Amino acid sequence: MNRNKKRGSVLMFIGGVFITVALGMVIYNITLEKNAEKSHAVAEVISGLEVSILSERTTAKNEIPDYELNPQMELPTAEIEEETYIGRLSLHSLGLSLPIMDDWDYRKLKIAPCRYTGSPYTGDFIVAGHYYESHFGGIDGLQPGDKITFTDIAANSFEYEVMYVELLKDTDVELMEAGEWDLTLFTCTYDTENRITVRAKRIK
Repeated sequence: MNRNKKRGSVLMFIGGVFITVALGMVIYNITLEKNAEKSHAVAEVISGLEVSILSERTTAKNEIPDYELNPQMELPTAEIEEETYIGRLSLHSLGLSLPIMDDWDYRKLKIAPCRYTGSPYTGDFIVAGHYYESHFGGIDGLQPGDKITFTDIAANSFEYEVMYVELLKDTDVELMEAGEWDLTLFTCTYDTENRITVRAKRIK
């Protein structure tokens, strides 16, 4: 009887630890999301990007864009509130329009989604974002056939179609970067053990 009681107490203790850790992670992520929204208003950055995109429009209607002549060229950038952006990503089915930063680190990811690697010009564009509701928190709801548009600072638009959404382990970096995908979006789940990964093909 004492042995059963002791076992029950141990199991209850372990269960309590798991619940506490899970609750702590949820609170941590919610706090991060609130801080991100306070530190940088997405709508304000998008407005600044719109101005930059219009002012940097350089390609005439029938002119060949520079990136087609030189796909390895650097993406044009715009400085907004002392941060560097490369364009706007529109997730139409989610009603989201997001600024994309030029490269990534953990500080930048708290502000906006970031280019992880590649480029829309070379057809290997990978974008990382936090699992904030206002960033990439809803990309697991994307469906095959949904449209995504990236518009660079020079007003070049790249339209993509979602092919599928997969769940990868956080250690599967090579697998996440592999494949003939024109666009990949990814974000870590709340428990940080997996990556929600969206694969898309360019359609125009």
